[in-house]
Amino acid sequence: MNIDQALASFDDLWSPRVLATVNDYDVRVAKVKGEHVWHAHADTDEFFLVLHGELDIALRDRTVHLRQGDTFVVPKDVEHKPSSRDGAHILMIEPTGTVSVGDRHEEVPDHVDITTGHALKTP
Repeated sequence: MNIDQALASFDDLWSPRVLATVNDYDVRVAKVKGEHVWHAHADTDEFFLVLHGELDIALRDRTVHLRQGDTFVVPKDVEHKPSSRDGAHILMIEPTGTVSVGDRHEEVPDHVDITTGHALKTP
């Protein structure tokens, strides 16, 4: 699967698509803009790779700024809030079945999809 073609196949923001499954892990891609929600994943780390644009990941004690090509791992059980002022395309790796808003989260706004990842539509 070509990543650019996968990203071109949907427009929804904060609604990850499963690009591939490797063993028990999903490789997900998402288009993001604006703010996500403060949340934490109790049992798993979360890997981020910025494919295009810039992404901020707020932690309670600092903010990590990522540019295209940068990676960051949020350790399990660490509260974080991703955001992108101008929009970004990101790739995430996490165990299959991991909910996009974690196990603990604040109220989820309408623009954030609560999902374990959607299947990509293939041509």
